[in-house]
This record gives sequence, C-alpha cells and structure tokens, in this order.
Amino acid sequence: MAESPRLVVFSSLFPSSVQPAAGLFIRERMFRVARHLPLLVVAPVPWFPLQGLIRLFRAGYRPMPPLKEVQQGIVVWHPRFLSVPGLFRSWDGLLMAVFCLPLLRRLKREFGFDVIDAHFAYPDGYAATWLGHWLHVPVTITLRGTEVPHALHPGKRRRMLVALERAARVFAVAEALARHVVSLGADPSKIQVVGNGVDTHVFHPEDRAEARARLSLPPEAKILVSVGGLVERKGFHRVIALLPHLLREFPDLLYLIVGGASPEGDMRAQLEQQVAQLGLARHVRFLGVVPPQQLRWPLSAADVFVLATRNEGWANVFLEAMACGLPVVTTDVGGNREVVRDENLGYVVPFGDESALCEALAKSLRRQWDREHIRAYAAENSWDTRIATLVTRFRELAAI
Repeated sequence: MAESPRLVVFSSLFPSSVQPAAGLFIRERMFRVARHLPLLVVAPVPWFPLQGLIRLFRAGYRPMPPLKEVQQGIVVWHPRFLSVPGLFRSWDGLLMAVFCLPLLRRLKREFGFDVIDAHFAYPDGYAATWLGHWLHVPVTITLRGTEVPHALHPGKRRRMLVALERAARVFAVAEALARHVVSLGADPSKIQVVGNGVDTHVFHPEDRAEARARLSLPPEAKILVSVGGLVERKGFHRVIALLPHLLREFPDLLYLIVGGASPEGDMRAQLEQQVAQLGLARHVRFLGVVPPQQLRWPLSAADVFVLATRNEGWANVFLEAMACGLPVVTTDVGGNREVVRDENLGYVVPFGDESALCEALAKSLRRQWDREHIRAYAAENSWDTRIATLVTRFRELAAI
C-alpha cells in the first residue's frame, strides 16, 4: 500500500498523447517515486484563443492533449492556461498559477495532497509557489537546466529567484546547476543535488551484429549515434558539419540520429537539407522517435555516443548509452562533466570548439574501450538511491 504524503507533480513539460516524447525524464523519475508515495500529475498546457490560426502556418503548434489522461495507472491532468506569444509570455508564470488554481483546489479536497513538486524553476516553479501559498502546502522545485538560459533575462531571473526563495526544498539534477543558482543569490542551505538514474533492466547491450542487422546497418562500419529532440540546442547539426573531416579517416562512417519534434521545435528539415548540401546522404540515418524500451537497439549498434549540446542539466541519455556499453563524447556545459567524469567513460570538450569535438570523436572511434567498465559505472547510477532520497525529503516536508 502506498504511503503518505500525497504529491502533485507540477510540470508543463510532460509526456502526453499528442507529445509522447516530451519530458520523459520527469515521468521516469516521478513515476518511480509513485511506487512509494501516492501522486498525480498536473501538466499545464499553454493556450490562447487565436492559436489555431498559427497552425495554418506552423503545423503542430501547441498541440492540445485531452484534459485528463491515465499513464501507467497514474492520472495526468492537462489544464489550459492563457499564454499569448510575444511580450505577453512574461506573464506565463502568474497566469499558469491563476488558471490552474481551480483544478488544484478541487484536487486538494478530493486527493488531499500535501506537497506540490514542481520541475523547472520558471515558469513552473514560480507558478507552483503561488499555488502553494494560496493552498497552504509546501513546494519543492527541481532544477533541470533551463535555469541557465533564463538567468540571462532579467525578468525571468528575478521571478526564478522569487520561486527558489519561496520553495521549501530545491533539488538540482547536477552540482553545476546548484552552483549556478547560488551564484545568482539562491539560498544554498535548501538545495540538494539528486541526479537522475538509469534503469539497467531497460538499457543493456544487445549483440552488436544482431542490433545492426535489425536496423539494416553494415556489420563493419564505424557508427556514431545521438539521441534527443531535433532542436538547435542538442547540436545534431554540429556533428553533421564534422562528418566530412571524419570520413577521411573513417570512410565507412555512419551517423544515426534518433529523435523527433519536441516542445522546443523540430529542425529535421534543416538537418536533412544540411546532409544533402554536404553530400552525406549515405552516411546519415534519421531513425525518428524510438520508444525508451527499444532505444537499446540503436545504442547497441553504435560505437560512440555523441551529443554536441549547448545546454543541459543532467542528461539521462548519457547513462542510458553507457548502460549499453557506449563511451560518450559531449560538450562541457551544465552537468555533462559530472556524468562523463573521466576519460575512461568518454571525452568532454569545450562547447563551440569544432576541432576539439572532431578530435575527440576520432580518438573515440580509434580507441578500444573497456565497455564492461562503462556499463558498471552506469549500473552504479541506478534509480534506487535517488528515489529513496526524494521519498525521504517529501516525508520530511509533510511532517513539518
């Protein structure tokens, strides 16, 4: 029997029937908490009256999920909140709180939640702390990486710091994020680093020959793989730009791109155009969105995982790749260096340094890696200890 306290997980980035790949890392973490504590999810959806007109020019703009879904036996609510594009987006945090208040009041009566657990400091955390104030319940906020770009905008930075001040407890998925918000003025005494984990029952190596045959890949080729939403931040285009240089040494090189549209956008068309312009059609494969339960197959087929990302919190996909035995090449942003902590696991290079990234990829493709060591490191980062810490903190808050 699940125990108290009861939680409302509050995040505008969460999987739905219309955006199944959005916020999987939040669901993965919090549905594991749900094995110990009862919870439901409130995932607000931005809306304004004329957004249907925008879809005439931008297909897929702000898709609308049903108001209520059930995922893995857990209720997920998708209340709408007024969000007008442009300058009015500065009101998102407060409007999110105001429009979600009727639902949260009803859930307080019917579900009797004790804690609101928000993900991302702004706008979600800011909205959640207003709701916590109005409903007299403590709020936790998990920092996940957007706090870095938000800090560049004075208005967002100010509201973000207000949210962190109001929160009863702040979790950071990486030490780098904790240091970042402390440097902005957040109280370090309420911040605790609780990284993400990996499920080694889902992510484990399959036979390479079988994995390559399953995906119709050459048995002897050198293969790079990236996984993520097809958006600028993830840096697929940065890797594609290096392929002509790498092909001089590795003429059979293939680059697998796993992912699709995300709430941040969809640049597949631009990536395909870049591939065509560079004459790389035989060397780049777009595999589309792959469900987490099947992701081990392209990971097992590859030699090296690469993510030339511009911003990250704690990238779960690094541990997922490592659990399949892959070394990781990535950029020195966010918590990346905390995950790829030494050169027996991969290489971390300065963001924007093309030559360093190219050399790191070449070294990785040449090197004979101790893949059992990489897998063992991933196994050390299982979810069990992370979830136990979160459950303990939630219980402490409810007891205050």
